[in-house]
Amino acid sequence: MMLLLRPLQKDKVRAIIGPQRSEEARFIIELGEKAQVPIVSFSSTSPSLSPSKTPFFIRAAQSDSCQVKAITAIIELFGWREIVLIYEDTTYGNGFIPYITDALQEIYVRVPYRSVIYPSFSDYEILKELLRLMGMQSRVFLVHMTANLSSKLFSNAKMAGMMSEGYAWITTVGLSTLMDPMGSNSLHSMHGVLGVTPKLPSSKQLDDFKKILKAGELNLFDLWAYDTVCTLAMAAERTFENDVKTSADLGSLFRQTILNTKLKGLSGEFNLVRGELEGLEFEIYNVIDGKEANIGSWTEKKGIWHWTKENKTMQGLKWTIWPGDTQNKPKGWVYPIIGTKMRIGVPIKHGFTEFVKVENNSQTGKIHTSGFSIDVFRAVLKKLPFALPHEFKAYDGLYDDLLKKVQLQEIDAVVGDTTITADRSLFVDFTFPYCESGVSMLVSLKHDKKSNIWLFLKPLSWDLWLITGLAFIFTGLVVWILEHHINTEFRGPPHQQIGLIFWFSFSTIVFAHKLHRQPGFNVDSTEDATNVS
Repeated sequence: MMLLLRPLQKDKVRAIIGPQRSEEARFIIELGEKAQVPIVSFSSTSPSLSPSKTPFFIRAAQSDSCQVKAITAIIELFGWREIVLIYEDTTYGNGFIPYITDALQEIYVRVPYRSVIYPSFSDYEILKELLRLMGMQSRVFLVHMTANLSSKLFSNAKMAGMMSEGYAWITTVGLSTLMDPMGSNSLHSMHGVLGVTPKLPSSKQLDDFKKILKAGELNLFDLWAYDTVCTLAMAAERTFENDVKTSADLGSLFRQTILNTKLKGLSGEFNLVRGELEGLEFEIYNVIDGKEANIGSWTEKKGIWHWTKENKTMQGLKWTIWPGDTQNKPKGWVYPIIGTKMRIGVPIKHGFTEFVKVENNSQTGKIHTSGFSIDVFRAVLKKLPFALPHEFKAYDGLYDDLLKKVQLQEIDAVVGDTTITADRSLFVDFTFPYCESGVSMLVSLKHDKKSNIWLFLKPLSWDLWLITGLAFIFTGLVVWILEHHINTEFRGPPHQQIGLIFWFSFSTIVFAHKLHRQPGFNVDSTEDATNVS
């Protein structure tokens, strides 16, 4: 260390730009602390290198921890509850993991496994690790590694069949073409991958710079490097105008001047906060046919949003193409099988195909299934919290023979209009019945002639008949009370009076009572009444 300090002091080194990689930065940062010389890096993004712990280290770039909220917002958007982390065993890879793990815990997302890929891994060793991941239930992977290593990872993942439907891949900032351009072959193997990248605002200054430089696509590290040199030049002019006595005071003053310098550079607003650049906005891209397509943006205030055709902002992403060239969102969890699918037996019916209909495609050699039983099976699959890879196996024969194939492990399950019987339940397990068999029995009706006498009672219930009878008895009792003192017919022995009450009640049902008129009287007309009087 002392041997390296002497040339710095002798040559009056005021600042060091670099190093480029996080692995190299730790030693150089320690050297800068000893010599009181600012170490300014535009490419060391590992959060393990902290400007708060080493004041003379200035990160003229965004820390990898800035993207954590954008990534967790994507995971929350699709509702995944498990995610596997794949990262390289370097300072760059290891420094990011504690931050993303804590952020995932805050949104209750579990990390069941961490896959560590060493930079020295061969294709065979990477493929072996990928096959281990295929045997697990989780199907959502977050990749954090450099472009060289990730190109090997995705090419082997495609070879292993892990870039097919049901899988979801998310990459961190370091794998975007804006940060570290990858070859076209590598991008084609990443079809359907989601990723985040810092927002690069377009400006006339950047367009003019590209014309002068006659360069094609510049990555963000190139722009940060240019803005870093400009910032150091501006800070040096301000610092060396002052009369500083010692080199230590000069180093501290120069460091503080660098932190206070603000400019609008090629990468946008170049503002150092707590010794590093802020990550305010990220773009979300989808790799489609070897190109990165912007499908949305993320900010801490708005969350995930995108522009519509009417130039309006809308929450969520535009659309997403997943591995396997499908728009069906991966469920993120699958029944752990490797290289095989669940075998579903279906009966070939030669009549009444409403429940199960099997059609053979002579060109592709595959079978097409439809019918009510198949629709119920597919509806159940949609309700499962995980994906279930399966294939249908047609069988032309007896239902009992088809079910015995489950017992012989030639197939895994049967879907069809299978009747649940006691004998079949001895060697297979049935689900709850989702449809009645519809079996019915027709029997002759035996007429009871004795009961026909009381047929007139059936229109009304017994309660209603009882209330009606009590009402008539009550009417007879009221009439008896009113007529007992003035009408001699309502007098006599007790049994006669009780009989009269019941008789009067019965007579009101059968007869229509009316007033008997005296001869010579007519009250039907007013004129007749006048004549009589």
